[in-house]
Amino acid sequence: MDRFDTLQLFTRIVEQGSFTRAAGALDIPRATATHAIKTLEERLGARLLERTTRQVRPTLDGQVFYERCKHIFGDLEDAESSLSTTLANPRGILRLDLHGAHANLIILPRIQEFRRRYAQIELIISSGDRLVDLVGEGIDCVVRAGNPRDSSLVARRLALMPEVVCASPDYLKRHGCPAHPAELAGHQAVGFFSSNPNIRYPFSFLIDGEVAEFEVGGWISVNDAECYSTCALGGCGLIQVPRFRVEEHLAAEGWRRC
Repeated sequence: MDRFDTLQLFTRIVEQGSFTRAAGALDIPRATATHAIKTLEERLGARLLERTTRQVRPTLDGQVFYERCKHIFGDLEDAESSLSTTLANPRGILRLDLHGAHANLIILPRIQEFRRRYAQIELIISSGDRLVDLVGEGIDCVVRAGNPRDSSLVARRLALMPEVVCASPDYLKRHGCPAHPAELAGHQAVGFFSSNPNIRYPFSFLIDGEVAEFEVGGWISVNDAECYSTCALGGCGLIQVPRFRVEEHLAAEGWRRC
């Protein structure tokens, strides 16, 4: 048993006056309880319990130790209670980093809903397409598409965003529309990179329940979401984006979905 469990066992024995009843309440064998208390007394260098055939009661040292244990458990309950209150009514500064498109098209248009729910939180929002150092830049959380590359981060899925592969009518008129990912090798794509221009982001597709990635060549790469869309609209090649980003253009037939 660890130290916390042993302290909990000790307080139960004092309160119930019995090793057997205390062990039963904690669902442990009586022999385990006896050994744990013996080890505790040896570590403290003091006898904590007086044992008789009918009753177990604390010694003077044991009574003092019991009162301190109760105080510790009371502080723990207060700490847990205060945390529950904080979680229900959070307050303070939240530093949030957003992708520009997510900020302008999804989150900021509904930010008043967040404000009404969490009126005591002050938001500091930065936006862009770059990779951020959460610890170094003092950022509490980010909203991004895809899976985090840093396995030390705690991630939570907020939504699923269907993606489309798009190109301008002019590009498709010149190069044709690929009917299958295998045909992408014969096409040009607008490249996208973040902080490292040597890292390219391949097109990905769900094929027979498995994610498959396809590298597509191209002559231009950008690190900004708006530039990415503008290049595609200008006929520079295919792009793969969440559908919400291009819904307006698809409706206006400024682009065609492949």
